[in-house]
Amino acid sequence: MTQLRELGRSGLQASPIAFGGNVFGWSADEKTSFALLDAFVDAGFNLVDTADVYPAWVPGNRGGESETIIGRWLKHSGKRDKVLIATKVAKWAEHPGLSADNINEAVEDSLRRLQTDVIDLYQAHEDDESVPLEETLGAFARLIEAGKVRAIGASNYSAARLRDALKVSADYHLPRYETLQPEYNLYDRAGYEAELEPLAREHSLGVISYYSLASGFLTGKYRSADDAAKSSARGAKVVERYVNPRGLRILTALDDLAARHKATPAQVALAWLIARPGITAPIVSATGVEQLHDVLAAARLTLSEADIVQLDGASTEQD
Repeated sequence: MTQLRELGRSGLQASPIAFGGNVFGWSADEKTSFALLDAFVDAGFNLVDTADVYPAWVPGNRGGESETIIGRWLKHSGKRDKVLIATKVAKWAEHPGLSADNINEAVEDSLRRLQTDVIDLYQAHEDDESVPLEETLGAFARLIEAGKVRAIGASNYSAARLRDALKVSADYHLPRYETLQPEYNLYDRAGYEAELEPLAREHSLGVISYYSLASGFLTGKYRSADDAAKSSARGAKVVERYVNPRGLRILTALDDLAARHKATPAQVALAWLIARPGITAPIVSATGVEQLHDVLAAARLTLSEADIVQLDGASTEQD
């Protein structure tokens, strides 16, 4: 078993890498998804992150497919006690927003699809300013009291709104968001580090970062405009956003450290996240077992202080 980390003050303990379930029912069919989940758990990891909306963007899907596949795997594998299931509410057109009524309906559907009695971490997928925070947090509180949810978290919240939510929890004696799920990686740093990171650390929140490899850029797969064709779905967008002097400087540092540690650029980029104070578990996705084992090896890679300084220097904003 890998070294477990506290998820905020929830009492839940998570592995240092989370599996991103957005691929289930999309780029991984049910059979592959089962194999991935088995390999993830058998390697000593336990945090599986999904959402009710995953993957509604796939032609022919409506949403809920990822939770359904996870639920079938839980029933088939008998490994419910070996995993923490984290899912989300608010972004799906079928259950939009964070009103009490919507949360109550959405959670029942998620529990049914997941074939479980309790969701370990139930997250607000995005903020909903049309609903008072005390209504949203009150609805979550009743789910915790009913034993349907063990802890709650916030995804895609601004620092100001997260601070307000934490204050409402304290003022109204309601459960608080124990985790934050922000976009964060070696390239995309400012949005998290400026205000969210100090807030999360001040309140001892667990942080589960997504886009941990910057849509694949930090694997070293995209290095020039010619590489856009390597992924028909997103290659052009990745190249446009990341292939620039700063991005290439980051890749050079990753290449250097990967050679030094006999690792891959992706493993080094993930090890940097795992070593970041306040980060609990970066989310990774994989569509094959070999690829999954490759990224999970990042949890065994220890970067030195000098390594981290080198990566920090390469990823500074100034060119």
